Amino acid sequence: MGLPVSNEDKTTNRAEAEAAELRGLARRAHHHFKNRTTDRADSTLELPVDAYRNEERFQQEFERIFLTLPLGLAFSIELPEPGTYLAKTVFKKPLLLTRDKEGKVRAFLNVCRHRGATVCAEGVGKRSRFVCPYHSWTYAADGELVYLNAADTFGEVDKSKLGLTELPSAEKAGVIWVTLDPQSTFEIDEWLGDFADKLASLDLNNWYLYEQRDLPGSGWKATLDGYLEVYHHDTVHGKTVGKHTVGNLLVHDTYGPHQRLTFGRKNLNELDQIAGEDWDGNQFIRIIHSVFPNLSISGIVGGHCLISQVFPGDTADTTITRQTLLCATEPETDAEKSAAAEFSAMTLQAVQDEDYVVVGSIQRGMESGANTSFILGRNEPGVQHYHRWVAEFMQSNDAKHSG
Repeated sequence: MGLPVSNEDKTTNRAEAEAAELRGLARRAHHHFKNRTTDRADSTLELPVDAYRNEERFQQEFERIFLTLPLGLAFSIELPEPGTYLAKTVFKKPLLLTRDKEGKVRAFLNVCRHRGATVCAEGVGKRSRFVCPYHSWTYAADGELVYLNAADTFGEVDKSKLGLTELPSAEKAGVIWVTLDPQSTFEIDEWLGDFADKLASLDLNNWYLYEQRDLPGSGWKATLDGYLEVYHHDTVHGKTVGKHTVGNLLVHDTYGPHQRLTFGRKNLNELDQIAGEDWDGNQFIRIIHSVFPNLSISGIVGGHCLISQVFPGDTADTTITRQTLLCATEPETDAEKSAAAEFSAMTLQAVQDEDYVVVGSIQRGMESGANTSFILGRNEPGVQHYHRWVAEFMQSNDAKHSG
């Protein structure tokens, strides 16, 4: 029997494996760069325009996908220690996320079990008790009803059955995963599969949360499509991210419904002069981790990271995108503060002023009748993969209800 491997050795081995994988991705991108090629799907895919704009179809897909599947709704760094909380609204559902005294993250519907008032105002903070502003029913961070005001006059109730309604949740790879149906269940390791290790390599637990903002946008699918291909970069992003990435060059890897999209940087030609294994693959590529159905983690550039959560609106033609900007460490010097501000401005311009302007025209064009279908190219495998998995979940839902 060999000697046990220390935690330090395990960390070193993991870091070496991740570095080797990055070099492998850079080599794949370099091959495409030299040969003017890209990863491609087996064929083109035609989608009816109704897949983007039909309201009945939208409501069915929204309920099946966004209300029953695990969603990355928050990040571990938003609940940095026991006793912290985050109250927010997602799809008209008031949510309360807490980290209890044992350090476990929990998710609840932020609704009092007495008469349904919102228990905690939206925002973040630290507290061990949540007091309903209507009749002072009080809940602990684990959701338990710990105080019933004027209990001697209220009447007999079983407080153990009147805790906040808990939602299935899990914490993995620096992300807090929640399903919005309290009757549903999920296993996060099953949901993420091998993609969990890819997300863990981002080390999201140890970044600094610099800024968050919400961007209104067009329909869910038209908006998400733009996060899943690089075909448009030269045309749309010439003033921003397109300065640094090679258009129409994609290295594409899939993990069930999830995807890793690797773009090549414009310095890929420098790999012609590099031998051996002592080089950083990150210097030549940009990686986007796309978690089905609406989480995109990208733009890890110079110690900065952009996370986008695309939330469908009430109708098929609207969304809200929550952008979360991270820094490797809290900016302290003038140079660090300037670099963070520049990254924030660049990502806002690239998404709001470039991507979403074009996507808005697409949404309006759907109403013109010019197209009855859209064609997804072979060079857009990420977009094709996403739509195939939407169909897969809808088919599995139909089979479940017909069985």
